[in-house]
Amino acid sequence: MTYKVNEKKDGKITVDFSINADEWEAEVQKAYEKNKGKYKLDGFRQGKIPRKVLEKTYGEFLFYEDALNSVCDNSFFEMLEKETDIHAVDYPDISVKNVSKDGVEWVATITLVPDVTLGKYEGIEVAKSKVSVTEKEVDAKLAELQEKVARYVDVTDRPAKMGDLVNIDFVGSMNGVAFEGGTAKDYELELGSHTFIAGFEDQVAGMSIDENKDVNVTFPEQYGAKELAGKPAVFAVKLLAIREKQVPAIDDKFAEDVSEFNTLAELKKDTKEKIKAEKEKTAERELEEKLVDAVVANAELSVPECMVNNQINRAVEDMKRSLAAQGMSYEMYLAYVGMTDKELRDSRKADVEKQIRTTLVLNELVKKEGIKAEDAEIEAKIEELAANMKKKPAELKKTMNPSQREVIENNIVSEKVIKLLKEKNTIK
Repeated sequence: MTYKVNEKKDGKITVDFSINADEWEAEVQKAYEKNKGKYKLDGFRQGKIPRKVLEKTYGEFLFYEDALNSVCDNSFFEMLEKETDIHAVDYPDISVKNVSKDGVEWVATITLVPDVTLGKYEGIEVAKSKVSVTEKEVDAKLAELQEKVARYVDVTDRPAKMGDLVNIDFVGSMNGVAFEGGTAKDYELELGSHTFIAGFEDQVAGMSIDENKDVNVTFPEQYGAKELAGKPAVFAVKLLAIREKQVPAIDDKFAEDVSEFNTLAELKKDTKEKIKAEKEKTAERELEEKLVDAVVANAELSVPECMVNNQINRAVEDMKRSLAAQGMSYEMYLAYVGMTDKELRDSRKADVEKQIRTTLVLNELVKKEGIKAEDAEIEAKIEELAANMKKKPAELKKTMNPSQREVIENNIVSEKVIKLLKEKNTIK
């Protein structure tokens, strides 16, 4: 195989490939060996039909397409191994110039990882959010804690009301016929949680223990099950039990029960400090994002559409696998969210392009500044991870694969990039 790399133009490069008659004959023979078992002819055992007989019967070009695909693939990747300056972002477009017994000539048009021209990344002025905590925020956090320690007690002397936890049996039907998935026994439901179709919980409120009632509802137009979407249904409901939520008063005893503090004042002070610390972390993350966004905005590059589409394709395939593991098809998910496949993919294009742009710009910055993860830094990170996992570093290293070590290296480099940007820019 021979090839010639041409000049780069508009983010692409063309490569002229050719193979001689002997190389082409070897590829066609490989294609014959791979595919000969697919054919049947009277007088021959399947898989034992001579190549010349098959080519005479079906045409002399019978194995050319498979051979051509193979030779183009192998030649492309062989060329990439040698031409280390060529960074392709996708499989190339192939244009065949000539195919004959004397050999093959073709042209591969390759989309390249875009060049990045860094703009200003020093002397940028960014603002960091001021952090403060109000008493209202502290009270809200204590109310969350109050909800967590709430308990439910059985109620028998009144009907159910919003906020109660009830146990119910129900059978859903449409035009008198029960539908799939509409039946349950001893189902626990918090009234007011909006778990069920609109109107269902409102009608269960007011029921007494052992009472039976027909609850009339209409399924939403965008409901996941198309046979039910937008249609009226009746649920025959029986109320089995009522439990009332009881929350403790927020006082010194509450503080003593839910924390290491003896007084509410101490708990409030600690809660305020924790909220502030969390807000400080958020403000720091937002600052880092502003710095990175500014550097990316100042850079010049053009992201190829195929690069964006490839990343979206990978994300969609990951989504399909994740949904399948949960027992849901991709098509069912699209119906549930009310989107087509194209609409979902289009909705992600802007974010994916931004991610790619950011990665390329930061990689160029890393290259320009000579930032790298030193061996000692990697070892220190491994020791830190091992300590968190309560393992010895040597023990952790035995179980680590190259990709896990690469993640550690990338994290170290990312930390250094952020540190560099904070040092070289003005933070208000």
